[in-house]
Amino acid sequence: MTEDPSASTGRQFHELSRVPVDPDAGVVYEFGWQSWSPSTAYPVSAGGGFRPTRPELQTSYYRREKPAPAAAFQGEGLLAIEPAPGEPVHVVALRDGRAEVPTIRAERRSDTLHVAADGAVDQVVDDGPGGLYGALARFADRYIAAVGTPTLRDVPPMWASWYQYFTGFTEDDLIRNLDAMDALDLPVGIVRLDDAFQAGIGDWLAPSEGFSSLDGMIGRVLDRGRRAGIWTAPLLVGAESRTFAEHPDWLVRDAAGRPIVAQHNWNQDCYVLDATHPAAADYLREVFTTYRRYGATYFMVDFMYAGAIEGVRHADVDGITAYRDALRLIRSCIGDDALLQACGAPMFPSVGLVDTMRVGTDVAPHWFPPGGEMSSPATRAAVVSTVGRAFTQGRFWINDPDCLVARPQIEGRERWAEVVDRYGGVRISSDGLDQLDDWGLETTHRLLVPARTAPFDPSRVPLDTSLFQDTPPTVEHSAGAPR
Repeated sequence: MTEDPSASTGRQFHELSRVPVDPDAGVVYEFGWQSWSPSTAYPVSAGGGFRPTRPELQTSYYRREKPAPAAAFQGEGLLAIEPAPGEPVHVVALRDGRAEVPTIRAERRSDTLHVAADGAVDQVVDDGPGGLYGALARFADRYIAAVGTPTLRDVPPMWASWYQYFTGFTEDDLIRNLDAMDALDLPVGIVRLDDAFQAGIGDWLAPSEGFSSLDGMIGRVLDRGRRAGIWTAPLLVGAESRTFAEHPDWLVRDAAGRPIVAQHNWNQDCYVLDATHPAAADYLREVFTTYRRYGATYFMVDFMYAGAIEGVRHADVDGITAYRDALRLIRSCIGDDALLQACGAPMFPSVGLVDTMRVGTDVAPHWFPPGGEMSSPATRAAVVSTVGRAFTQGRFWINDPDCLVARPQIEGRERWAEVVDRYGGVRISSDGLDQLDDWGLETTHRLLVPARTAPFDPSRVPLDTSLFQDTPPTVEHSAGAPR
C-alpha cells in the first residue's frame, strides 16, 4: 500500500543555477501540470504565475501535492527563462515524464533568478531562432526523440453537444442536430455525445432520463453515416452514483482511510476510482468494451488528473504509474484504431498514450474567468494556455484547443475562432446548429476541416500577445438571424 503524500511530498529542492535577467524585459515560462493548469510566459517582474484563487482548486485545476509559492515561478516538468529579448533561452526540463515529473522553481532575488528542482532535470541554453517559443519547440523535439515519437492518427472534424446543451442534452437534441448537419452539408466526421447521457458520474452504462438507451444513441449517429464518439470521466466516482453506493472499496484513499475528493462537481463530491483494484479494472473494461461493441470509435476521457493523485491504492504504485496503467487499460479495450482524447489530464505522463489532448481550460460563453481564476472555464483563460502550449502540437499529440463556439451569444467569438484557426489542431463545433447566424455558419464551415498533424512552427505562426487583451475585440460583420 502507498502512503498519501498530499500533505508533503517529502522531496527536497536543490538549486541548479542562477540566471541573470533583465528585471523589466525578461520573461519566464511556466508549464502547468494538467490540461486546465495555466501555461504561459510571464514578465520577470510578476514574480510568479497564475495561482489558485481558492484552496480546493489546487486539486481540481493544479497539482494537488505541490502547491506553488506565490513569490516564485513554478513549472511542472518544464520551465524556461528568456533573460532579455533576443538572448539565449534557458530551458530546464524533465527527462522522462513516464516515471517522474519534477517540479521546477525560479525565485527572483534582485536581478537574478535562482532555479531549483525536486528531481532529475536537464538544463539547455538554447540560442536558436524563434526566441522562447522556438526554444520550447526544440525541447519538445528532443523530448520525443528520447522517450519515443507518438503515432499521429487522422482526426476528422467533429460536432460535440456540450457547449450548447451542457447536462441538458437529450435524444431529441441529437436528432435535431443530425438533421441540421445533413441540411447544412457540414463535413462532420464524428459526433461526440458529451456529459448528459449517463445516469450518474461513475454509472457509465446506465442511460439518463433523456436517452432511451446507449446503444440506440450511438446507433442514431452511425445510421447517418457518421462516426460516434462518447465522453466519460472514467476515473471519477460521484457520491450520488450507484457505483459509489455499491463499491466503496474501489476508491483511492488518504492515509487516514478517507476517500480522496478529486472534484466537487455535479452538486456532489467526486472521488478517485482506484483502477489498480481488480474489480474496478474489470468495470472499466466492461464500460469501454461495451461502448466499442455499440460502435463508438472516438473516446474522450475527462477529469483524468484524478487518476494521478497520490494516495493509498490496492496496488503499491505511485500516482503516475496508476494513471498510465489506467490509460493503457482503456486503450486495450477500445483498440488501436480508435481515437483517444484526453482532457483535464496530466501532460507529460500522457505523452505517447493519447491521440489528442486538450491543452487549455474550457472555453465558455463568457470571456473573463469568474473571480480571476485562470484555470476555470472562460474563453480568455482558454486562449492563454492554447497559445502557450502550441509547441506541443504534432510532437506530443494533436492539440485540442477546445471546441469552436460561433453563435452570437459567445463573448469574444471572433477572437476565439482566430485562436482555433491559428493555434489549434483538432476542429470541433459545439453550437446548436440552428443557433448560428450567417457569420457563425460561415466560420463553422470554414474551420471544420481535418485536424493538423504537422508540428507547430512558431516561426510561421508567431505568438500574438494581443490575443491576451482583457477586452475582447468587436468585429463588424453582417450577422444575420440564427438559422
